[in-house]
Amino acid sequence: MYKDLIFVKYGNNPTEMIGELLDRAEIEKEIPSKNALIGIKPNLVLAKPSESGATTCPKLVETLVAYLKTRGYHNIVILEGSWVGDRTSRAFKVCGYEEISQKYKVPLIDLQEDEVESLVVEDTKIYICKKINSVDYMINMPVLKGHCQTRITCALKNMKGCIPDKEKRRFHTMGLHKPIAYLSRIIKQDLIIVDGIIGDLNFEEGGNPVQMNRVILGKDPVLIDSYVAQLLGYDIEDIPYIQMAEALGVGSSSLEDKNIIELNKDDSVTTLQKTRHIKDLEQYIQEDSACSSCYASLIHALDRLKDRGDLHRLREKVHIGQGYKGKKSGGMGVGICTKGFNKNLGGCPP
Repeated sequence: MYKDLIFVKYGNNPTEMIGELLDRAEIEKEIPSKNALIGIKPNLVLAKPSESGATTCPKLVETLVAYLKTRGYHNIVILEGSWVGDRTSRAFKVCGYEEISQKYKVPLIDLQEDEVESLVVEDTKIYICKKINSVDYMINMPVLKGHCQTRITCALKNMKGCIPDKEKRRFHTMGLHKPIAYLSRIIKQDLIIVDGIIGDLNFEEGGNPVQMNRVILGKDPVLIDSYVAQLLGYDIEDIPYIQMAEALGVGSSSLEDKNIIELNKDDSVTTLQKTRHIKDLEQYIQEDSACSSCYASLIHALDRLKDRGDLHRLREKVHIGQGYKGKKSGGMGVGICTKGFNKNLGGCPP
């Protein structure tokens, strides 16, 4: 698999989705040997189920483990260090990872309990959990999420779970962006599988989940984060650590349409969890059988307008969904299904 490619699979069945993506990744050509230590790093920032939009779906991880096991790779560990104030051991239990560990005999490594070592990048000392450097092949499984300080959190920032609590606190005093970029130089990611099935597009800790029905796979964490930034409506310049990591030689932010390979289109009707936050935004939407990928994009766009203080300027409802296919209207529509509207933003999803 070429490093400049990103594969996207849409749907709401994690088990089926990840299988096809893994076949396209051809990881058997890259894992050093059958005895290589494979590390899986999910996002278990805190003890909340994946339905909250905060943590990596356990079904994705379970399917990955089963995929590897059936191909003769049995030296697998799951590593994580939750954020300061929560216990990784509790997150493993609440998020369903203890069951995976018991079923497939895969050890759970609590990085909050790990030994620490230091490495130097650009004259800056970075402390990391020692177990990370014993892994031969690292699979990063972040959640596609927003973040109140860095705007997004995905492939690059997910490695923050590989540092001790004391260092996590120090990262914030350093401004987050610079140390996140430096960390990406220290910890090599061999494969990235992004859980974009359900995520909170505003907060790292979840609570306002949006069903996006997609899984994203790639090898370049800089390219992945550039793509995710674009999905959430940001320019790369809005997330400084992306360009900082690129300058350190971690990857490339040069994203073109030819780099993105969509294996299918999303035709599943949205089933958003109706939090108060989403209900406030839905008053601006006229929906009829909208697909989740399209709907999630619209929810986030409206939320950004609200943050900028511009949402009140929207004088009419935005139409979206398959129910508007073939219909003509003088109103406003989003997605290819509303191409008959006078004002339309195309795309599938937009």
